[in-house]
Amino acid sequence: MYKRWLPPAITALLIVCALLVPHAGVSGAQEAGAAGATDVAGGTAGAAASNLVLEQTFTTVSNGWSKVERWKDNNPMFAVEDYPQDGRGDQDGQRLTFFGGVKKPHSSRFLLYYAPKYDTNPVKTPVLLVHGANDNADRAWANPNELGSYGCGAISCPSTGMMQDLVGKGYKVFAINFPHKQGDNYYSAEQIHDAITIIRNVTGESKVDVIGWSKGAFASRMYASSVKKAGGTSYSQDIRKLVLVGNPNKGFDYIFRHGWSHNLSIFPECGGVVNAPSPHTQMVCWGISRNHPELSIYNTASGNFFPGQKQMLAKWVDEYPLPVLEQDWYTTYHGGQGFFTNSNGIDAAIQQGSLVEPILNAGIPASIQTYLLSGDQNDIPAIHSEHTGPSDGVVFIASAAAVQGIGNVAGNVTVQHNHLQLGWAAASVNQIDQWLKQN
Repeated sequence: MYKRWLPPAITALLIVCALLVPHAGVSGAQEAGAAGATDVAGGTAGAAASNLVLEQTFTTVSNGWSKVERWKDNNPMFAVEDYPQDGRGDQDGQRLTFFGGVKKPHSSRFLLYYAPKYDTNPVKTPVLLVHGANDNADRAWANPNELGSYGCGAISCPSTGMMQDLVGKGYKVFAINFPHKQGDNYYSAEQIHDAITIIRNVTGESKVDVIGWSKGAFASRMYASSVKKAGGTSYSQDIRKLVLVGNPNKGFDYIFRHGWSHNLSIFPECGGVVNAPSPHTQMVCWGISRNHPELSIYNTASGNFFPGQKQMLAKWVDEYPLPVLEQDWYTTYHGGQGFFTNSNGIDAAIQQGSLVEPILNAGIPASIQTYLLSGDQNDIPAIHSEHTGPSDGVVFIASAAAVQGIGNVAGNVTVQHNHLQLGWAAASVNQIDQWLKQN
């Protein structure tokens, strides 16, 4: 097997596109909480706010934000999550500073970003932006060009994003940043509730509009549907409008459908560096079989490094046939030893924790006006885009536009953009603005 070299710009794109040791803990100083930490309790936010502690506030922030806060939720449901051992999932950039220099933050911590004019803009209902897998609030919403060319789903990327556009249109904008880039959506859903609680206290409003993108949309829908762990928080009647952008509402099977090409970007001996789950536990690189169960989507003896990806899995093989010309296509999807790879198969991964059916069955309350935004361009540069059915390059339109389990479908639009462009392109922003301003 040859080794594939990836130029920096292409590697950056693949890192963003990722959908999908001893346990790494947090520093003693951070675990104890920053000096001057503040409890948030009472008010309109309810009893859950008593778990929240403001650890630190940062006012020197790049990418146009006004300030960033680091919060800790003391709910005992939050446990230490597994991080890839080679550091590919570590926090970086200014996020590392905001997490107190801790590369592998505890699942109980998250960042809340404040946009300019969060307290003075005229639109009444505040907006919470929720980023997707292996992404962050900066690149997703404020600087699509943070990783350079190709990192936004296009050859050239803008240096401002949806955050600045919405602020310019009069919205009070906030964004959450999760501690684990591929973490458990149960934790993400709880932290979305936490962020809404804080925003309500800050603005005095009873409800928030939530815009979730990809995995962030999946977690947002989980919260709205009260799909939670023991000790988690049920939906608290605090969302006015829910915009699901490129969300795998009925799941996706991309990594098993295109496992060979996807895997080349992951296994280090093949040149892979991407923080994304492999459908394989073994792969031949340079003529030698390489064993990396810790880079797979499965929960193995090595740990459970990509729980959020398993939770979004569903089989689409009955609707869209598999690409039979791709290497090891059958064994990758159904499990077994292929010519160059070994896979446990999608059924094994689904059985380890897919939440697609529970979320669909739980449903989104009709009190929430829910909007679906999908893309129809499978032209993401430099990756093996989804091509076996109409898609945005990652998620089938039939999944992103699926209305099953939604009590109040207030809008359902497909735009001519790929999965990465959905978060910043003008057609997406203008459509979302139109939806938010409707009564």
